[in-house]
Amino acid sequence: MNRYLLDNRRPEAGERFAALAELFDPWTFRHLDDLGLGEGWRCWEVGAGGVSVPNGLAERVGPGGRVLATDIDVSWTEAAAGGALEVRRHDVITDPPPAEKFDLVHARLVLVHLKDRAAALRVMTDALRPGGWLVIEDGDPSLQPLACPDQRGPAEELANRMRTRIRALMAERGADLAYGRTLHRLLREANLEDVSADAYFPIGSRACTILEAATVQHVRDQLLAAKLATPEEIETHLANLASGAVHLMLAPMITAWGRKPA
Repeated sequence: MNRYLLDNRRPEAGERFAALAELFDPWTFRHLDDLGLGEGWRCWEVGAGGVSVPNGLAERVGPGGRVLATDIDVSWTEAAAGGALEVRRHDVITDPPPAEKFDLVHARLVLVHLKDRAAALRVMTDALRPGGWLVIEDGDPSLQPLACPDQRGPAEELANRMRTRIRALMAERGADLAYGRTLHRLLREANLEDVSADAYFPIGSRACTILEAATVQHVRDQLLAAKLATPEEIETHLANLASGAVHLMLAPMITAWGRKPA
C-alpha cells in the first residue's frame, strides 16, 4: 500500500498543487530570496510535487545555476525539465543521495509524511556545501486542527468534522501532525548555524477553498472505506464549499532555515 495519502497519481493532485502554489509560493520565495538565492546557485528541491517551486528556483539561479527537482513521482514536473532544471525520480530515504553538494536544499510539505523523517533530514543536511542553506517547510495540524475555528453553523460544523477525519487518515498513514513545531529544534540539533523559523496561517482565501475541495475529492474513497464519512456528508460539504458558505483556515505552515558551518 502507498503510505502517502495524497499521492501524485490522482487527477486532483494538479488542483492541489495549483492551490498550494497560490497559497504558499510567495511565502516560500520570500524566505529563499531573503537568504540570497540568485544567479549561479545550485539547488536541490526535495519532493517537488508540482512545477511552481522548481520553476521559481530555475528563474532565480539563471543559466549559470542548477536546480535538481526530485520526487518519487515526477509526472507533474518532468515536462518542465530543461535549461537549469533537471527532474529526477528519487526517494530521499532509500535511494543514494546526489553526488554533488548544494547551496540550497529545500523541501515543502514533504517530511511530515515520511516514515523516517530523521533519515531524510540527515540526507538533506549532508547534501549542503559549507555555508549552504537548508530550508524545511511543514505544516503542524495539531496546532490548529480545525477548518473553521470560528464555527457558526451546520456548514462549518461539517467542515470541522471532515477536516478532523482527513487528519485521522493522515495519521493512520504515518504523518506526524505535530512535526512543524519541531523544525527549529531539529535544525539546531543538526548543528546548523543561524537557525530561525516562523509560521504562516492562510485564512479565508479562494485557494483555501479550492485546496479543501480537491483534498476531499482526493481522499473520498479512503474516507468511505474507513467509514469516516458518508456519501451524503461528502456531497454536502463539497456543495457548501462551492457555494461559498464556509470560510476556511489552514494549519500553520512553519518554515525553518539554517546554514551549514563553513
